[in-house]
Amino acid sequence: MPVRVTLDVMLAKKKVRARDLAAQIGISETQMSLLRTGKVKGMRFDTLSKLCLILECQPGDLIEYDPDQADLAAGEA
Repeated sequence: MPVRVTLDVMLAKKKVRARDLAAQIGISETQMSLLRTGKVKGMRFDTLSKLCLILECQPGDLIEYDPDQADLAAGEA
């Protein structure tokens, strides 16, 4: 998938522990781990907003896009 969550990079830059961030935004440590490792298919906008508020960043700092033409064909059957 061409969309990647780069939360781990931002946590390192800001020197914030994942456990502390999870507690601040109200998600489980398990869910935080899944977000950090990119093992999620989506993220709620309210979760993204909280992450940006606490980490003082923009959504684009937490998500990257790698163009992939195969995604256009994926919806065709």
